[in-house]
Amino acid sequence: MYKIKLEIIGLSYSQSQSGAYALILGEIGGKRRLPIIIGGFEAQSIAIELERMKPSRPLTHDLFKSFAKTFNINIKEVIINKFIEGVFHAQLICFDGKNEYNIDARTSDAVALAIRFRCPIFTYEKILSAAGIIIDEKVKSPHKATKIHKEETGENKFEQYTMTELKELIQKAIEKEEYEKASQIRDEINRRKKK
Repeated sequence: MYKIKLEIIGLSYSQSQSGAYALILGEIGGKRRLPIIIGGFEAQSIAIELERMKPSRPLTHDLFKSFAKTFNINIKEVIINKFIEGVFHAQLICFDGKNEYNIDARTSDAVALAIRFRCPIFTYEKILSAAGIIIDEKVKSPHKATKIHKEETGENKFEQYTMTELKELIQKAIEKEEYEKASQIRDEINRRKKK
């Protein structure tokens, strides 16, 4: 399968899940974004390495890198290879000089390690199609406030919207960099497409 290279766009604090963050990965040379909800520890580990900060003691991902380097193991690339029931799965593609190994990992850990090993992050078209959010800066919704203030009822706060309204809402969420909300809207759109 053809791999699509991703880059880290940013991290934002989750408004709805306490202690959670949204990791935003973007398609290089494209407009699609992949928002992934991750835990606070993993977000901290990613942020520390992105900012080139040196903690006084090594974090778990730093320890893993030291351990791997000691035994001449390198991570060549990270692949976000599955999206099952709203959860992303990843693999570390490791090389010890002779053999290549694929190791399953949580996506947040895989990204934290990819930064440390300076290796690329990839995914597949089927995952970007299913879970990606398209950012189209040229297209602005002609209806500025169309039903944005509808009352939220029930478990799924987006089920009362039409597909057209959902597409407008997702674009507005992206423009405001509300990636967690955009991912929830994306999930509702995908749920309807499966029906």
